[in-house]
Amino acid sequence: MGHTDDWLALTTEDALEPDLPICDPHHHLWDTSFAPAAKFRSEQVETRYLFHEWLAEISSGHNVVSTVFIECASMYRADGPEHLRPVGETEFVNGIAAMSASGQYGSSRIAAGIVGLADLNLGAGVKEVLEAHIAAGGGRFRGIRHAASWDASDEIRNSHTRPFPGMLADATFREGFAQLAPLNMTFEAWCYHPQISEMTDLARAFPDTTMILNHFGGPVGIGPYAGKRAEILAQWRLDIDELAKCPNVVAKLGGINMRVNGYDWDLQDRPPSSEELAAATRNYYDHCMDRFGAERCLFESNFPVDKRTSSYNVLWNTFKRIASGCSATEKASLFHNTAARVYRIND
Repeated sequence: MGHTDDWLALTTEDALEPDLPICDPHHHLWDTSFAPAAKFRSEQVETRYLFHEWLAEISSGHNVVSTVFIECASMYRADGPEHLRPVGETEFVNGIAAMSASGQYGSSRIAAGIVGLADLNLGAGVKEVLEAHIAAGGGRFRGIRHAASWDASDEIRNSHTRPFPGMLADATFREGFAQLAPLNMTFEAWCYHPQISEMTDLARAFPDTTMILNHFGGPVGIGPYAGKRAEILAQWRLDIDELAKCPNVVAKLGGINMRVNGYDWDLQDRPPSSEELAAATRNYYDHCMDRFGAERCLFESNFPVDKRTSSYNVLWNTFKRIASGCSATEKASLFHNTAARVYRIND
């Protein structure tokens, strides 16, 4: 099967709790129509995913009042110093954020927060890059994601940032990491599940830096990890328990439906319903919500990557089903307030 809109339309649902305010803290924007070698091609759903595509998504039934863009190697500068080229992504996204902020396209504020890439392996020299992002971000730049997801298996794709084993403990990397807190920058922690303990060590070493765990810490379900979901889940729970003891860490709940997680929903005749998605993955959600608490958890769409699995509407229905037993205060945190606090968004 494909991941086309026609396929996604085979499963439609009315939005649950359509008035509940949402800040979606994790989405991408890109156009790889003219860039066949785009770094994100292996997870790509659509080659063109810009303002209007994203606007249609967030207008599909749920009350998305603001969003946060997360780096995806999009629109880097074509020239200039290599280490400053990722600033082009912030310039590009800030333009889209300005379109949204005009109010001409509705009340939602797209890319009210922007997270880019700065190579922390530059050590203290990365400060120049961070300051360039801040200058380009129009008051919207909030932090960086320097992905660390790495695995020894050739069957598992390592991050576009070319991480190396043990990077998070590397002295030069940590010298770069130390530049974040003085500039009030957050750090997006994207790793695979065997690396969660490395994230915990990093969080303990920098208690003044807010770290946001992406996609549950990347439980892998392919390659050497295929068919081992139960034992991986057991170890994952122990590692999450330790990470959750770090008060400077918050957890994004989402991005669990990817191929790397061992799910192949897109190969089915029709997309899963929100009930099916909730039943298959709620173990991860429930454990993080229990250990971190609602005030340190935030639901994320990870679109358009997760569009491989379901429509935007069905995905947020999944989150609402998972949170159905939560109080109104907890729901406010999970769907909006935690994200708005972490990314300093006034919406």
